[in-house]
Amino acid sequence: MTLDLTPDELLTTTRTVRKRLDMTRPVPLELIKECLEIALQAPSGSNRQGWQWLVITDPEIRATLGRIYGELVDNYLASNQSAARLFADDPGRAPVQQLVGGSVAWLGEHMGEAPVLLVPCIKAGKTLPAGNQAGLWGSLLPAVWSYALAARARGLGTAWTTLHLEREAEIAELLGIPAGYHQAALIPTAYFTGETFRPAPREPLENVLHIDRW
Repeated sequence: MTLDLTPDELLTTTRTVRKRLDMTRPVPLELIKECLEIALQAPSGSNRQGWQWLVITDPEIRATLGRIYGELVDNYLASNQSAARLFADDPGRAPVQQLVGGSVAWLGEHMGEAPVLLVPCIKAGKTLPAGNQAGLWGSLLPAVWSYALAARARGLGTAWTTLHLEREAEIAELLGIPAGYHQAALIPTAYFTGETFRPAPREPLENVLHIDRW
């Protein structure tokens, strides 16, 4: 059963969910499979379909991934790239960034508690190709976003995270990912609490739109 959302509502209210993930409620594997069936309809360059999807439900593996992620979050929050430190001199954006930083910290402490962790991967050889990799990741990331949209429509929340990639090789060994496959994200998935998802504040379109030339 899916929520009664118009396409525009689904696209504009699928948010990164951290503090509102219900870490105590189990998520049926069949529901995750439904979301992935939809994800597999996303575009794939030359129809290669080189994606692979790891669905992690084992408590010990989730705990290990959570520990690694938490360590990386601590490093991230202490860096100048932390969401909480961005736009600190902009009174319009700084409060939002502080909220984002706080929710990142919360997820860093609780990632391993999420009932499902998804790790999408793409086949690309033992080393990633040099130069522009848009074609490679363009054959996976739309499918990952489709998964997030399908999850939202089914009452599930997701958070697209990538900090774990700093220790990708370690996690590949933990999960048994063969050489030649590269991870794109670590996505906690759980039922969400509350019903107040709204479009997020964004820069006005005229600030980022160019017609014909920059």
